[in-house]
Amino acid sequence: MLNHITIMGRLTRDPELRRTGSGIAVTSFTVAVDRDFAPKDGGERETDFIDCVAWRQTGEFVSKYFQKGRMAVVSGRLQIRSWTDKDGNKRRTAEVVADNVYFGDSKRDSEGSSYGNNNSYGGNSYGGGNNYSAPASNNYGGYSAPASAPASDFAMLDDDDAQLPF
Repeated sequence: MLNHITIMGRLTRDPELRRTGSGIAVTSFTVAVDRDFAPKDGGERETDFIDCVAWRQTGEFVSKYFQKGRMAVVSGRLQIRSWTDKDGNKRRTAEVVADNVYFGDSKRDSEGSSYGNNNSYGGNSYGGGNNYSAPASNNYGGYSAPASAPASDFAMLDDDDAQLPF
């Protein structure tokens, strides 16, 4: 059987990092995801607000590098949890348990946005976008970015359409 989900959207609030009694990191956050289709009557697209939870190094990564408004790609599994509220009523909730969380935008895209310039990806100036993530379990203890950006084999073209090869 297969239970895999991938969503992309913006964080609705800053991630909340907590620790279990044994010290394991767990981060909860909510992602606003626009639906792919608009209503037939011409109205606006609807948005789903999806609760997510990330454990261990992935949770620490999300807590450190993501803020409200930041675009994220979350890959994991859908989990339905049962719980009892303070009035004794049985409740159920759905959430994505994140295996990997990727940057959905680049550092360059986020610099002028409403969530500020506090996104230093380990001190690197590389704005490569969604190339890095925190795996669910690793042996290196967290995020590690490359020492420098990869070299580019592309030449810049003027805005003149005559230079295009097609």
